[in-house]
Amino acid sequence: MQTTQRISPAKAISGSLSLPGDKSISHRYALIGAIAEGDTSIANYSTGADCHSTLGCVRALGIEVEGAGTEFVIRGKGLDGLRAPAGDLDAGNSGSTIRMLSGILAGQPFASRIFGDESLSRRPMQRVMKPLAQMGARIDARDGQFPPLRIEGGSLRAIDYTLPVPSAQVKTCVLFAGLYADGSTTVTEPIRSRDHTEIALREFGADIAVERRKITIAGRPRLEGRELVVPSDLSSAAFFLVAALLVPGSHLSIHGVGLNPTRSALLDFLVGMGARIRVPNLESQNGELIGDLEVEYSELQGGTIDGGLTAALIDEIPVLAVLGAATEEGLTVRDAGELRIKETDRIHTVVENLRLMGVEAEELPDGMMIPGRQKLHAAKLDSSGDHRIAMAFAVAALRADGESVIEGADAASVSFPEFWDTLERCTG
Repeated sequence: MQTTQRISPAKAISGSLSLPGDKSISHRYALIGAIAEGDTSIANYSTGADCHSTLGCVRALGIEVEGAGTEFVIRGKGLDGLRAPAGDLDAGNSGSTIRMLSGILAGQPFASRIFGDESLSRRPMQRVMKPLAQMGARIDARDGQFPPLRIEGGSLRAIDYTLPVPSAQVKTCVLFAGLYADGSTTVTEPIRSRDHTEIALREFGADIAVERRKITIAGRPRLEGRELVVPSDLSSAAFFLVAALLVPGSHLSIHGVGLNPTRSALLDFLVGMGARIRVPNLESQNGELIGDLEVEYSELQGGTIDGGLTAALIDEIPVLAVLGAATEEGLTVRDAGELRIKETDRIHTVVENLRLMGVEAEELPDGMMIPGRQKLHAAKLDSSGDHRIAMAFAVAALRADGESVIEGADAASVSFPEFWDTLERCTG
């Protein structure tokens, strides 16, 4: 049953926040931990439903997972330690789970079937199916491209694969399959994407080389369990950064955030528009950069997101679109066709909800144009079952001229179950 949230305009966004663990890193630590030898302990694991879908799949493949909340121990059994699941593997709403785990399943000496919820079942999987087939896996899909996927694994061939479009999930899928291949597998990216997989594999002991946009991994490494701490999620922090930038009088601190250079384009983009954001300290942990963020209300110029920047900011575009309406020059987004095949068609859904709030916005085939200096009006808004839409328009409602209603607010639990409580805390 869908839930509804009523959001009143905020007087200010203030306080000090610690946010849940990064989703991208949590998925990767759990999956690599399962095929490493020995125990991997993970602190600050993401509380999002997607990351728990990954843990559920790991358990179904015969790996013992102990713990609860944000602390887990994964008792890895090595590359060849997984066993055939008793039933279908459930990826839930998680595109990360189904795409990345498919690379591991392709190297197994058994067949498996992995499916997802109604939303995931509409998301095409040809981008992972094609390279895995080149490596020797046999994969069947509904209508040739949609989940469920039936993967018949076995001996894999190393390949040299160039991604047709930038995707960290597809890159990860091929690198994970490369762990099971004879020889070295190379993935070349058209644009550099987030590199959590490369960092994590190196931490676990894989032989991996990175040269600009070319990543090469040697097959059949001995991966060893590790003690790991997941940084707080910059994608989750983005909603609160934008909220503080939107609402006059705001001043907010966010602690222990992952500031990986392939993800921190968000901060560069905001600062480039005139945002007052400070990083008072920075350190490295398990190969990942983490730091605290301090942000305060700022009058922003506006900007354009296109090319490589679009790939770097793809998850943050919904909330940045909200911010764009309040800037001086507005926001233009291009090269973002990928947004049309997310949990919903995010280009259409963002523009539709902005219009409901009285904002002029133009939908483009691969993006949107949002003029600046616009006021946000209270409205009844629909998440369309998409977690990022629910949270982005909750942020928009903080700057509206009255109480707004978010229908399908429960969608936020996919990635950030604590979102509504955290929002209430920092709005007083």
